[in-house]
Amino acid sequence: MKLSKFKFNLPEEQIALYPAHNRDEARLLVLNRKTGEIEHKIFKEILQYFDDKDVFIFNDTKVFPARLYGIKEKNGAKIEVFLLRELNHELKFWDVLVDPARKIRIGNKLYFGEDESLVAEVIDNTTSRGRTLRFLYEGSYEEFRETLYKLGETPLPKFINRPVEPEDAERYQTIFAKNEGAVVAPTAGMHFSRELMKRLEIKGCDFAFLTLHAGLGNFREIDVEDLTKHKMDSEEMYITEECTKIVNRAHEARQHICAVGTTVLRAVESSVGTDGLIKPSEGWTNKFIFPPYNFTVADRLVTNFHMPYSTFLMMVCAFGEYDYVMNAYDVALKEGYKFGPYGDAMLIL
Repeated sequence: MKLSKFKFNLPEEQIALYPAHNRDEARLLVLNRKTGEIEHKIFKEILQYFDDKDVFIFNDTKVFPARLYGIKEKNGAKIEVFLLRELNHELKFWDVLVDPARKIRIGNKLYFGEDESLVAEVIDNTTSRGRTLRFLYEGSYEEFRETLYKLGETPLPKFINRPVEPEDAERYQTIFAKNEGAVVAPTAGMHFSRELMKRLEIKGCDFAFLTLHAGLGNFREIDVEDLTKHKMDSEEMYITEECTKIVNRAHEARQHICAVGTTVLRAVESSVGTDGLIKPSEGWTNKFIFPPYNFTVADRLVTNFHMPYSTFLMMVCAFGEYDYVMNAYDVALKEGYKFGPYGDAMLIL
């Protein structure tokens, strides 16, 4: 499978700048992956495709305000720092991306906040763009985190071409977000409202929750035509005993299992055993899924409409049959569906 197979023309006006006013009222394109048949619905109508004992698997990761703006010591040059992950709790070491990267050296100090209340020192150049920062802060760890997050901004992808607003802190998050650590939201889950969750519950559907902290590697440009040569960045994931019991029980009873989002699909496929059941897991995954691929657990998928050449799109094509998915994308473009994290949704049956 070649990178060029995932090219399509996406007009800028079809990238959603804002989500639907009500979470569960985005548009929903329903694709039958056996026949290629397409239906057009509103997201809350997803209810009609599921019955008693069917299972939804959600990603309960929580996005933190990962983008900081500061200045460099001496020359006062503006700098953007993107927090990737905390490396050491006590020493306040963080793995970050810095932009522009070329002018930042080991030993440089960076200042954040109008009163420059937060200072960081560059202690390592780990990659061509990556850095390790040590934050210099005298107060307690709780005060440090509070200060850091107060200065941080919701990390909307750059292709959402508008300034970040205070409301994005809530909008770019699922209602069940619990375990902090993601810099990319599990966007398929953002369509589920409390009312819809309640209605699914009343219908008898079961919910399972896992955690996969999605990272910026999802937006990294793929620079090889042969997809077998692309390496995914590792992402931290946790699958509990409780989650495995709910999913495996449904699998053995041949109930429908719906992965809510590509992050869930990757986590589940990273933890499945040879018996087709998922195992409790705590660790990292760099699994890269693209066509052709045989999925063993989920038989349904909720997902957003993704960017050209993205690893998300590749995984969706692996799940829903390449030709059917790309045809559905053509239809979605003609019908004015919105793309990206704040865009419309797709249900693959």
